[in-house]
Amino acid sequence: MTDLTILQPTGWPVPRGYSNGIAGIGRMVMIAGQIGWDAQGRFANGFVAQTAQALHNVVTVLREAGGKPEHIARLTWYVVDIEEYRLSLPAVGLAYRGALGQWYPAMTLVQVVALVEREARVEIEAMAIVSETAADRPLIVDRRVSE
Repeated sequence: MTDLTILQPTGWPVPRGYSNGIAGIGRMVMIAGQIGWDAQGRFANGFVAQTAQALHNVVTVLREAGGKPEHIARLTWYVVDIEEYRLSLPAVGLAYRGALGQWYPAMTLVQVVALVEREARVEIEAMAIVSETAADRPLIVDRRVSE
């Protein structure tokens, strides 16, 4: 169960694959842009595989806050080649549903000139709203390694 509500203005066409807006109550979780590499820093091969891995990474970070895909309120996608995205839509859809199921938050997708990691084809950042009862973890856990 989630405390998020899809916002669909009366008379607007129903969007396909995203929501026009989401409203929610709970603890905000901000997830930095995730790229298509695994926990060892190895990139997946190709746009679709990198998309699947980036989405998996978003969900992995979200679980650290006690959240699930249905707590995601917003996704922002950055791609280096919009045509590569468009040509891959059916496979991207499968990868998306494999990671997030049938949940479609508010989304924006933009083409950028480049991403920081040269091999990266896509970067996805997320904002989630996790209900206070959904998380049984402490609010602050710092697992960063001291430099």
